[in-house]
Amino acid sequence: MNNLILTMAPSPPLAELTIDSPCGPLWLAASGMGLTDLRPIAAKKAFTVTTEFAQMRQAHQFLQQAAEQLQQYFARKRRDFSVPLAPAGTQFQQRVWSQLLQIPYGEACSYGELAQRIQQPRAARAVGSANGANHIAIIIPCHRVIGKNGALTGYAWGLTMKQQLLALEAAEA
Repeated sequence: MNNLILTMAPSPPLAELTIDSPCGPLWLAASGMGLTDLRPIAAKKAFTVTTEFAQMRQAHQFLQQAAEQLQQYFARKRRDFSVPLAPAGTQFQQRVWSQLLQIPYGEACSYGELAQRIQQPRAARAVGSANGANHIAIIIPCHRVIGKNGALTGYAWGLTMKQQLLALEAAEA
């Protein structure tokens, strides 16, 4: 399972990498604490680097680890990720993201079910918002959350990508 570093304060990205995937090019960014972003290239955000070499070297190691694990995932040779993650978010978002990491490969749950898992059964819409704020797509698997009737609903990176990821996992599960 994944190492999620819970942090309310963002750790600025120190290094970035772009990789190809069946869903299109993906942009990854990392800090000295772990992976901070994984998005389709169209959603890339700019950042500036001002840091020590040692932290930058660690960030590069996280990027290489994430890139290797993503290639294995898309080749259907990996179901879980072990790269350290350092997403910044509110306490509520962190709780949601921690629960997302518990959804097994090839399975899905509804926004309402996820709200129940974090002990806030009336917070399905807030769970949806937290999913939309997830900047580490695929590894923090927000694509595994669907509407309560089984319909594909909302995905920050587009329903086509969500459908591709679910199909990839369903073919192997």
